[in-house]
Amino acid sequence: MSERSPRTLLARPPLRAGRATPQAALLLACVVTLLVLGLLMSFSASFVRATAELGDPFGIARRQVLWALVGVGIGWLLARADHRILARWSGPLVAGALVLCLLLFIPGLGLEGGGARRWLAIGPVTMQPSEVLKLAVPLYLATVLGRRADRVRAGDVHALLMPALPLLVVAFALVVVQPDLETAGLVAGIGGVVLLVAGLPARLAVLGGSAVVAAAVTFIAGVGWRRDRVDAWLDPAADAGNLGYQSVQGYLALASGGLTGTGLGESRAKWLYLPNADTDFIFAIIGEELGFLGALLVVALYSGLAIAGIRTARAAPDTYGRLLATGITAWLLMQASMNIGSVVGLLPVTGVTLPLVSVGGTSLVVTLAGCGVLLSVARAARPPEPEPGSDGRASGSAPASPRDTGSVRRARRTTPDRARDPRTARHHDDH
Repeated sequence: MSERSPRTLLARPPLRAGRATPQAALLLACVVTLLVLGLLMSFSASFVRATAELGDPFGIARRQVLWALVGVGIGWLLARADHRILARWSGPLVAGALVLCLLLFIPGLGLEGGGARRWLAIGPVTMQPSEVLKLAVPLYLATVLGRRADRVRAGDVHALLMPALPLLVVAFALVVVQPDLETAGLVAGIGGVVLLVAGLPARLAVLGGSAVVAAAVTFIAGVGWRRDRVDAWLDPAADAGNLGYQSVQGYLALASGGLTGTGLGESRAKWLYLPNADTDFIFAIIGEELGFLGALLVVALYSGLAIAGIRTARAAPDTYGRLLATGITAWLLMQASMNIGSVVGLLPVTGVTLPLVSVGGTSLVVTLAGCGVLLSVARAARPPEPEPGSDGRASGSAPASPRDTGSVRRARRTTPDRARDPRTARHHDDH
């Protein structure tokens, strides 16, 4: 199936997406299950903190449900629309996200908490601009590289890296100075995956990855509390009452869950023993209340999301859709891996949320919007190529009529006999 020009694909897209596909069904099932599980666990993990801070055990959970309704509405609209429509808004969206990151440093707008300035107050609403970058960056890169698909395939490295590389550098810098090194690395990783799938040469991919690692090591080595966090990751029990406290409490919560868990709502760690139990460390509460089987279910759901995302990217109708699906899938899987890895001790404590599960309004809305875009690409997938039939017809040929089928069957019955008849063979040779 020949691919149409990216400019033609992005010119006048229809308003609605395509049809139901297997990858869309799998993706929807995983997203809905994770969302429902997240709402249940967000209430279970937050009601103690909500009672202590707000005087209302349902305060945090109620707010999370409202954000979920907003996110589901946006995601539903995006899933029903044609994904190519978003290409028109990719530039303004990424520019707006960068401007929001800059507004964090204006006194009175940026809110500081825990030594970081990551939240922006817009009236009664508080949002985290770096979350918007997770969707804006892959959308913009997919749009630009989709329009330059022919040049990129021809080996034009300049068309591949400009303006993608400057955008990633600026986005990384604006997030890392908040400071939020983990999210900055996540945004850079999302962009790197999109560039790699678009055709980034291996040597440049290794060079870019090495540059990101070198920058991360520099930022860690140059800040005392980041070095202490790495030390606490390597041996949390050595300072279990201070820097390693959160990790140790998370391990205890996971260990006490056993195979089937203590039961929904029966966690002891959430009684103000485990910091950030409803956000960064909600996976520990899942492991405690639902046990190893519940934690395994969460991993299986993200694995299903990965399979659906990869199939969506492979079956996308154009380069733009393929890169967009790749970027969103990479974002969700990398973030989930960072969160779960930090809880179980494979990574230092990162501070990133578990997509669709952790408490967090901006994160939930943007994640559901990204899932809606991914569903739109999945619904626009190319139909599978028909394989050659058992009767030897070429792929894509018209099906035989009943009369033709009967003729073929008669020919199959008569041909071997005729071939074995020496008189028929001589008659054949005479002609």
